[in-house]
Amino acid sequence: MPFPPKRDHRIPLAAAAAMTKRYRDEATGAETAQMFPREVIETLLSQPGAFGTRFYFGREAAGGPIRLVAVAVDSQGNDLAGGEIIDFGFPCPPWCSGDNQLNS
Repeated sequence: MPFPPKRDHRIPLAAAAAMTKRYRDEATGAETAQMFPREVIETLLSQPGAFGTRFYFGREAAGGPIRLVAVAVDSQGNDLAGGEIIDFGFPCPPWCSGDNQLNS
């Protein structure tokens, strides 16, 4: 399958805040975010043939917290599964941002 066409992935803060609030309201007590340091994302994108990144939702154990598993994708949108794959983002909580419209 060809790589998806270019589009503007930005959304207004108000729309993003509404989406994250809706999630927090529905998933009370759940992890609300994961943070990856820049060098981790750069590791994915610096691989030969990397054109983007795909994030998969996963769980370490049945019923456990949601995890993000990230892999680089090639120019056809295929996972570069033979390369670097990342997990172990820093969960929020406890590694959360200060209060802002996305998390409060």
